[in-house]
Amino acid sequence: MPRVQEFERDAVVRAAQGVFWEQGFENASIPALERATGLSRSSLYNEFGSKRGLFDAAVQSYLEEVLRPRLAALQTDPVNASALGDYLESLEELFADPDSLPTANGCLLINTAGAPMGHDERIVEVIGGYRDELYAAVLRGVCASRPEAEERCSVRMAEAITGLIIAAYALIRITPAQAQALLRTARELLVELSGR
Repeated sequence: MPRVQEFERDAVVRAAQGVFWEQGFENASIPALERATGLSRSSLYNEFGSKRGLFDAAVQSYLEEVLRPRLAALQTDPVNASALGDYLESLEELFADPDSLPTANGCLLINTAGAPMGHDERIVEVIGGYRDELYAAVLRGVCASRPEAEERCSVRMAEAITGLIIAAYALIRITPAQAQALLRTARELLVELSGR
């Protein structure tokens, strides 16, 4: 008879995510992961195969529960004309909160990109994939905000705003005020080019 799983996998992944988010893959020790998850090393390895398997699950959880929900309004059909401005404003408000996880820990993906793990093929693929997803969502928001604009102008604007968002995520842990300023710049750019 198979053994009944004695823990909730999602809760374990979220707990491990917190350790990886704060310390990075390389610095997250197995004892720290054991303490955070309440599981022994053998239970973690039985469920996830390795520390790397647990990390991959934590990254997927971060994408699904932290990053992607914020993009939902930019992925509906049709996209509201104010959706991109609302997204940028909500991100700026989040970054203004000193107790928010992004303000304290930065972005798990960007932190990973800047660490030795950032050279891993699978990580490069995941980070590049999310950047493409973010860009596509921003482009939809730009087009909804400026339906009359030429495609070339919308594409350039979406690239610029996507770059500002990524730069803000890169700076949030180091200099929150500058990260917020980048998001304000993105909002101002959107307003100016929308003529509103």
